Amino acid sequence: MKPILAFSLVLALAACGDSAPPPKPAAPEPTTPPPQAAAPAPKAPEVKPEAPKPDPNKELAQRVKSALEKDGKIQAAAIDVTVKEGRVSLWGTAATAGERNRAAQIAGKVDGVASVDNQIKVVKGS
Repeated sequence: MKPILAFSLVLALAACGDSAPPPKPAAPEPTTPPPQAAAPAPKAPEVKPEAPKPDPNKELAQRVKSALEKDGKIQAAAIDVTVKEGRVSLWGTAATAGERNRAAQIAGKVDGVASVDNQIKVVKGS
């Protein structure tokens, strides 16, 4: 029984020692390359908002108004012009029937005018 006791004593003394346990062997380096950053996703093409298309009715109304203003015999400031699909309506007042008729003639000669609805009222004494 002495050999078992001696062996137990050796184990007990070895466990009480101040020495640190032997270092563990280092783990081998992984052989896979480190992950690379993913390439950035391509940007979607930037969609620019379309410029607002000019209103053809407003453009034609402006051309008619300009033609009336260029005529020195018409008080164009007293006449409003509206347009719908090429049909021009003249609104406002004129001093004479001749001024009223002249406004309609000038409006009818502007390119793009299909017809003229003359609603200008003749005001005597203006």
